Amino acid sequence: MSYENILINKEEKTAVITINRPESLNALNALTISEISTALDELQDDHEVRVVILTGSGEKSFVAGADIKEFSNFNQAKAEELARTGQNSLFDKIENLNKPVIAAVNGFALGGGLELAMSCHIRYASENAKLGLPEVTLGLIPGYGGTQRLPKLVGKGIANEMIFSAKMISAQKAKEIGLVNEVFSVEELLGKTKELAAMIAKNSPMAIAKAIKATNLSDTDQGFETEIKSFGELFDMDDKKEGVSAFLEKRKPNF
Repeated sequence: MSYENILINKEEKTAVITINRPESLNALNALTISEISTALDELQDDHEVRVVILTGSGEKSFVAGADIKEFSNFNQAKAEELARTGQNSLFDKIENLNKPVIAAVNGFALGGGLELAMSCHIRYASENAKLGLPEVTLGLIPGYGGTQRLPKLVGKGIANEMIFSAKMISAQKAKEIGLVNEVFSVEELLGKTKELAAMIAKNSPMAIAKAIKATNLSDTDQGFETEIKSFGELFDMDDKKEGVSAFLEKRKPNF
């Protein structure tokens, strides 16, 4: 399928989705959200793809935010529909995808851009990245999960500070507070992200899918029971049989 605002490149068992609106610093508009969502559906069904990387074109911006021009005249009903549709069709979809999604944050990740990165399972950033949720400067709050995911990643106090002040933080500060996993030079970022993806792709896709489901419930009362049931279910699956056999036979597993 051809897309207008994104590029997809598959290498080995990894697919790289690049948001390609450099003239708008890769801002999220309705079409871009729809295209990413459709691409994820395709990649979900592609058994050759084990890991997805999400990044932005150029070296200035991952995603500089939502495209404000699209919703500047919305009323309450339309605004609620915008937030609900975006969360259901993209942000929640990423978080609950049964394949790991890694954000390669190459520059500005503001507003909806940071919310997009936070919906990913892992975040790597370039040294020039700037991250923040500036919505209160517009008389708004984050609408794509920012008030929910940021406290889970960095704690309520730091999340409140970032949301209330609307300040941007550096990539290094983001690493210190646990918002991103690692920081690399601009030139190294995508390569290092692909290295991680390759490491992940060698492992059991069945086990990883179960792990995603369990970790997503880690802050609920369903977490432990989901882990127990998933652990048990894997014992009847082919990947467990291959993994244990490979270990006992002192060879690398072939998942």
